[in-house]
Amino acid sequence: MTTTRALSRPFAAKPWPLLAAGLAAVLGLSSCSSILGEKPKTPTVQYAPDPRVQADPSWPNANWQLSVSAPNAARMIDSLRIAVRPSGNEIQVYKGAAWAKLPSSMIEDALLRTLEDSGKIAAIARQGAGIAADYKLVLDMRRFESDYAAGVTLPAAVIEINAKLMHNSDQKVVASRTFLQSSPAATVEVPDVIQAFEQSLESVTGQIAGWTLTSGDAHEKTHEKTPRR
Repeated sequence: MTTTRALSRPFAAKPWPLLAAGLAAVLGLSSCSSILGEKPKTPTVQYAPDPRVQADPSWPNANWQLSVSAPNAARMIDSLRIAVRPSGNEIQVYKGAAWAKLPSSMIEDALLRTLEDSGKIAAIARQGAGIAADYKLVLDMRRFESDYAAGVTLPAAVIEINAKLMHNSDQKVVASRTFLQSSPAATVEVPDVIQAFEQSLESVTGQIAGWTLTSGDAHEKTHEKTPRR
């Protein structure tokens, strides 16, 4: 914004035509710059899938406590850019679209909320939150991408996660399993791809939550039968 103020001393009349000419030149350059400059960038739309997973009545009740660590993942996978695989060995990103938070955070948040809201476990918290956890859930995120499989015209939202449930007292792996979920998008448009991601995230979250409770419950029953020294 330009502020106009009175000058403290008058100028002679002669320099004013020169000043006017200079001002016109500056304005002309500014106008040309706006015409010849780069086109305005397309604003980036941020997406935040928010799955709500209903607890399965068949999930066992756990009287033990659990900590969840943030999923490990390669930087290319765990990015705010939305990855798309147009062919087997090629990875690109959607232009003008981004995640509101990292995929690893989406998975961790969804799992914590699902298990907390299920009412099936005594206590659950993030790793390092300070609870005396009996078990620890370690996650490795392998895929979080839109994938055009061979011969298909519509992409699918693919999420692949390896989960390990560890018993904290002896640091042994109680159970390990790889979860792979693929949900086809209705069209190639980004909003429909995001909807497919939300479906995959909801499904894989429910599978991991139920598996964690079942695996921990099975270990607790076996562990209780082992005589303590």
